[in-house]
Amino acid sequence: MIRAMEIADYDEVRSLWMKIKGFAIRSIDDSREGVERFLLRNPGISVVAVEDDHIVGAILCGHDGRRGCLYHVCVDPDYRLRGIGKSMVVFAMQALKKENINKVSLIAFTKNDIGNAFWHTIGWTERLDLNYYDFTLNDANIVEFNK
Repeated sequence: MIRAMEIADYDEVRSLWMKIKGFAIRSIDDSREGVERFLLRNPGISVVAVEDDHIVGAILCGHDGRRGCLYHVCVDPDYRLRGIGKSMVVFAMQALKKENINKVSLIAFTKNDIGNAFWHTIGWTERLDLNYYDFTLNDANIVEFNK
């Protein structure tokens, strides 16, 4: 079952994130409070996949009124290659379309071979014509990668 994410899903979603090798978690943005703030700003657009009474996939999805963005796209390794990721992406994109968003972007780490193969397979285009820049406003928002 694919449905909109709710803050009540947070503990299961975070447990899923922690299972994903190479996944990056931010101390503030990915806290319960950070995710709740994101969900309130973008109601009904983030998504979870539920099978066997457990959350097996998740996407944080939002927009700024112009462009949508997918964050933390993941599927439990035991549930991959069943179309769950694609179904969640379709759900999120349909929700964005209802918000009159016409373009969607995402960031995939260059070393994320599984993720990059997934995006290519479902028809996303890799941008080679731009550079991605970051500026940290809060040094307390520490990134940790799962091993």
